[in-house]
Amino acid sequence: MSSYQGVIVSDPWLQSQFTQVELRTLKSKFISVRTQHGRVTRDDLPPVFAGMKAFSEMFSEDEIKTFLGESNSDMGEEIDFEAFLRLYLDLQGRAVEKSGGLRSSFLKATTTTFHHAINESEKASYVAHINNYLAEDKFLKDFLPIDPATDALFDLAKDGVLLCKLINVAVPGTIDERAINTKKVLNPWERNENHTLCLNSAKAIGCTVVNIGTQDLVEARPHLVLGLISQIIKIQLLADLNLKKTPQLVELVDDSQEVEELLSLAPEKVLLKWMNFHLKKAGYQKQVTNFSTDLKDGEAYAHLLNALAPEHSTHSTLDAKDPTERANKVLEMAEKLDCKRYLTPKDIVEGSPNLNLAFVAQIFHHRNGLTDSKTTTFAEMMTDDAETSREERCFRFWMNSLGATTYVNNVFEDVRNGYVMLEIVDKIFPGTVNWKQANKPPIKMPFKQVENCNQVIQIGRNLNFSLVNVAGNDIVAGNKKLIIAFLWQLMRFSILQLLKNLRTHSQGKEITDADILNWANNKVKKAGRTSQMESFKDKSLSSGIFFLELLSAVEPRVVNWGLVTKGETDEDKKLNATYIISVARKLGCSIFLLPEDVIEVSQKMMLTLTASIMYWSLQQQEAASDDGEISDEIFVEGRENETGLSGETSDVAVDSES
Repeated sequence: MSSYQGVIVSDPWLQSQFTQVELRTLKSKFISVRTQHGRVTRDDLPPVFAGMKAFSEMFSEDEIKTFLGESNSDMGEEIDFEAFLRLYLDLQGRAVEKSGGLRSSFLKATTTTFHHAINESEKASYVAHINNYLAEDKFLKDFLPIDPATDALFDLAKDGVLLCKLINVAVPGTIDERAINTKKVLNPWERNENHTLCLNSAKAIGCTVVNIGTQDLVEARPHLVLGLISQIIKIQLLADLNLKKTPQLVELVDDSQEVEELLSLAPEKVLLKWMNFHLKKAGYQKQVTNFSTDLKDGEAYAHLLNALAPEHSTHSTLDAKDPTERANKVLEMAEKLDCKRYLTPKDIVEGSPNLNLAFVAQIFHHRNGLTDSKTTTFAEMMTDDAETSREERCFRFWMNSLGATTYVNNVFEDVRNGYVMLEIVDKIFPGTVNWKQANKPPIKMPFKQVENCNQVIQIGRNLNFSLVNVAGNDIVAGNKKLIIAFLWQLMRFSILQLLKNLRTHSQGKEITDADILNWANNKVKKAGRTSQMESFKDKSLSSGIFFLELLSAVEPRVVNWGLVTKGETDEDKKLNATYIISVARKLGCSIFLLPEDVIEVSQKMMLTLTASIMYWSLQQQEAASDDGEISDEIFVEGRENETGLSGETSDVAVDSES
């Protein structure tokens, strides 16, 4: 495996203004202009910048041209990449200034900022969390506890082990720890593999890592490392804030319609709803709408803890006149419930949103005060079969990984207004959405939701999706079968387009499912292995051996065969399936399946897994060919009828598998 090389800028300050993901994106645009015109001048840039979402909402192409011409430089003079970056930053500053000092939705999502302040209180809290949950880890115990007053956290994060372990604390079993490189001293390849495994696994549990690259983690950029740790810990703390994990939450609602609304709420919104439920019962008159200003005086905490733990109830907390004194008494009372101290009295008084959220989540875990009185009343609403639940999870995390503005908490509920579907389509196929005809949430009128969903369906038809007798109303109505069918076709089409766009291999031809299957079989055969798959439904795939041989064929050093089982028993199959997913992510594949998908041979997930491995492999060969090496990789055609998959998968998704 070739070692990872980030985009390096000679000016350290300029380098610090961008993440590696952003640098690679901008470098790609710069090279594209240079390839088209032979060189890059200021004259070439207005259409390039105007096409970026960061600026398209703020400036016209003519305005950008005016800005670029304000300096005394000749517009026709050639510029290098660093000059290109400086012009980008200058335009970004103008965008912030034009918006009144507030960033546009794009700029809010990016991690590029003009000032990266580290919240020391949050850092101390995250360090305490790590010290507590990973104290007994066989590898990390030699490095713990971490001193929050130093940079030891960032030093320890540089090899990737800490973040991988933290992901497994948040969502146990996400990473097969046999795939983590845990030597005392790692070489650059091994370190990069750990960070690649970390980022792909973080996406697979719901973290947003659009603007973070492996080089950013190798350098342990404090604001990016803390941002990722914050997301991972938040996922852990809010894991039970849903009806599947905590069915007693139905006590918060009165009828089936409110249950549907509860299903669509983000976990932090459910937490607020739970808090207000108990505060209302306790006679507290105010409504808590956030984890910051509404909690500064400590009164809501005092009422909540008195209601949940009457055995520790005391009026002295409410009688305290000084907010800091009251906050201190609140924390003392919470400690009697064994709640971890995620925050200090100062954090409460100052309204730290992240730490207050963590604290309320801790209270919920230790004493939620809910009963089982209603859990059977709405049980029929939670009847998704295991495969449907896994598919919803897969599509949810895939959609969130694309970096859309709207975060998806429940696919079946959140797509019903059509807007998030339009965002996802626009991420995959920029320019296909007519935003002038789109209705932005909140959307109160049902026909406005139908308009959004009709546009989604029309775009699908333009892309030749199988959508017989499907209309926008079906999405608005929450038809799970049709929603999954559409999302599957969207995911599949995006994967095939990525493969098609690898110019040295597809020569612009459409890629079929048969091409992917034939490539995988040929790759394994050329490596001297004997296993083959007849189709993506081949039951022999459940052993995991074929995929391990395929991974070994594309990168021989990535599979440790001493850890592989024969895949004959259910336990052995699960060990192999877990290892396959982690090895693929470690290699660089962005995948969202679970071990059960491999064991049960889910046709859709087998196709995406194979295609992801193929895409990674061909990317490496394309990079090698750019360096002057010759690729022997070609597509094998003419076997579509043997696989029964070419042109049929999307129909299968609608008619039989959804």
